[in-house]
Amino acid sequence: MKIIKVLPFLFLVLIACNPKEEVDLIVHNANIYTVDEGFSKASSLAIKDGKFIAVSEDGDLTGQFMAKSQIDAKGKTIVPGLIDAHCHFYGLGMNQRVVDLVGTQSYDEVITRVLDFHEKNPSNVVLGRGWDQNDWEIKEFPSKAQLDEHFPDIPVVLERVDGHAYQVNQKALDMAGITKETQIAGGEIVRAEDGSATGILVDAPMGLVDAVMPKPTKETQIIALQQADSICLDYGLTTVHDAGLHRNVIELIDSLQQVDALQIRMYTMVSNTPENLDYFLNKGIIKTNKLNVRSVKVYGDGALGSRGATLKEPYSDKEGHFGAMITPADEMEALAQRIVKTDYQMNTHAIGDSANIVVLRAYEKALEGQSDRRWRIEHAQIVSPIDFDYFEKGIIPSVQPTHATSDMYWAEDRIGEERMHGAYAFKTLLDKAGTVALGTDFPVERVSPFLTYYAAVARKDLDDYPEGGFQMKDALSREEALRGMTIWAAHSGFEENEKGSIEVGKVADFIILSDDIMTVAAEQIPNLEAEQVFLGGKQIK
Repeated sequence: MKIIKVLPFLFLVLIACNPKEEVDLIVHNANIYTVDEGFSKASSLAIKDGKFIAVSEDGDLTGQFMAKSQIDAKGKTIVPGLIDAHCHFYGLGMNQRVVDLVGTQSYDEVITRVLDFHEKNPSNVVLGRGWDQNDWEIKEFPSKAQLDEHFPDIPVVLERVDGHAYQVNQKALDMAGITKETQIAGGEIVRAEDGSATGILVDAPMGLVDAVMPKPTKETQIIALQQADSICLDYGLTTVHDAGLHRNVIELIDSLQQVDALQIRMYTMVSNTPENLDYFLNKGIIKTNKLNVRSVKVYGDGALGSRGATLKEPYSDKEGHFGAMITPADEMEALAQRIVKTDYQMNTHAIGDSANIVVLRAYEKALEGQSDRRWRIEHAQIVSPIDFDYFEKGIIPSVQPTHATSDMYWAEDRIGEERMHGAYAFKTLLDKAGTVALGTDFPVERVSPFLTYYAAVARKDLDDYPEGGFQMKDALSREEALRGMTIWAAHSGFEENEKGSIEVGKVADFIILSDDIMTVAAEQIPNLEAEQVFLGGKQIK
């Protein structure tokens, strides 16, 4: 009898000595795509101190852990926090404060929007962004005549949707010192027959205007960054790669993140200026919990829509015009040789087939004998078939699928049928490189990562065009697209060991979706929503 009475006591003692481990959150009854190496699925996860501590295929983990809080996902789909591998986060925020010209169907509509905006928001300068002459019935660059008529005394600067051309008025030209005699390499001052400037500036000349425009206040910058933060997180983006920032903005981002005034994680590319390079290359990599600074953004050429992309042969729709290198070949090679001596990554904008081969050759020469440097080609939009093999040498293509579905209406007119075989070739690039990093290039395109996913797999736009999809040989599978927006994007920023998949030890960034991204009907993909967003295990939406 004595023994029988003691046994329950011993059992209680043993239980007391082996309590369940306490965790912050358990999510169970979920349809989880972990995006690990095997693309395995799970049904439950546990989080402690901002990281995944357990991921279970078939259990709810409540028997293993004591959770401060629990979420029954009710069968909803969970994926890792999404990563935009190429965007302009700061630019998105600043764009909230200028005239929105996206979707304008004519130049008259541009003028109307500018006048309406200025009437409601009077200032000593008018800024706008988003026009695209390819969407107009008359698909030609406009002249500045109407701007001069309405705004003779204050500068007007209207940025094309791709960020590679301005339309400005005479006041802005005068302030920038642009005359009939002005010459500048790396772009074009579009001129009338008499040599006068039409107001269209492509690539490098835009800098002359930038230099004389009023600089935003720190308060304005903070508001802009916080607005961009809110927009991105609402879509389920938990990390963004900003493709080109100056030191002052990077330091402002860091200070805001440190006090939790900015929540999103950022991988920032340093804009290629002498001042930035001297500072960051000498300082070395900067890495915090939310900020990673270890790459340089370089512009090889301009954009296809403004005919600034550099081609091997002339544009099909403009005789004798090849585009222009923003960074000439010799400078590109010298820059690569400088960066390779540091721990920094080189990420270069290359649209045209000529620009791509210039950059690829510079990379190959600089990286000889170097492994796992993960230098990137940003866009890799038009590549000659003979040049794809360069991507087998550790070069990462960083591409934006919605560019394909935006450009498909006019791209062939620009470059002809033959060159289209190597254009927007995401699957070909993946097969050569073994990985692709996917982004949006917002605000050039819309912020939604679900449009990225849709354009990658369906190769259609929101008008369900074209029937059967655009150049479907280069479509990505759903698994490839999701990897490109998570683990491959993380890998392109040297962050695959800390994010990009739902695995033990990684930061608990994840989203709960409105539908199953892997099985929902293709036409419903654009309607997907991030219903709940978690950053470091904390729900922020």
